[in-house]
Amino acid sequence: MLVEVQRINKLEVSVVSSLDVADTFGKEHARVLRDIRELDCSNEFRLGNFAESSYINSQNKKQPMYLITRDGFTLLVMGYTGDKAMKFKEAYIKQFNAMERTLQGKLIEREKGIAVRQSLTKALQQSAENERMHGHAYSTYTNCIYKVLFGKNAKQLREEFGIGKKDNLRDYLSVEDLKAVQSMECLVSGLVDCGWGYDQIKTFIQTTNTTRIAA
Repeated sequence: MLVEVQRINKLEVSVVSSLDVADTFGKEHARVLRDIRELDCSNEFRLGNFAESSYINSQNKKQPMYLITRDGFTLLVMGYTGDKAMKFKEAYIKQFNAMERTLQGKLIEREKGIAVRQSLTKALQQSAENERMHGHAYSTYTNCIYKVLFGKNAKQLREEFGIGKKDNLRDYLSVEDLKAVQSMECLVSGLVDCGWGYDQIKTFIQTTNTTRIAA
């Protein structure tokens, strides 16, 4: 069983695939697809909780499947009966709960991150760095932070996640990664306030991060 985070209607939600449901409950995938399509639910509920997707089968052919939210899963398997089915339902619900706690953690870190980014932006604007870098100080410093933490700049991370410039890169970072970025931004903000320049800060955070990893 696998509950994971996917985007449905531009929102990050915890989902399970119809393939996994079929495998876990011992049903043919075609039957699960039919069960989904025959659900007597509103079109609004269907669109919000059953996202059409696809997979490549053993014959290397593209086949349909669905990504199903917790609410969609609950409605779908409501009619699956038996002791074994009940155990699987309980296990899935536990996984959904755990994944949703993770998503809530990411939401909290994003909210914290807004204040941290504002602090760093303000520090750079009040220093000579923003003018010296022709208004690109924030992106230059954050790229430096990304390189130190992940070994890649923002552009390379976007390519890795397969997202464009308009997508928020931090939406794709884990809770741990968000915390690391925000911690580093707080440090950099303080150093900028103390009058440190880019080269000094770059060297310092590279050394600090290397020491932290070694420890």
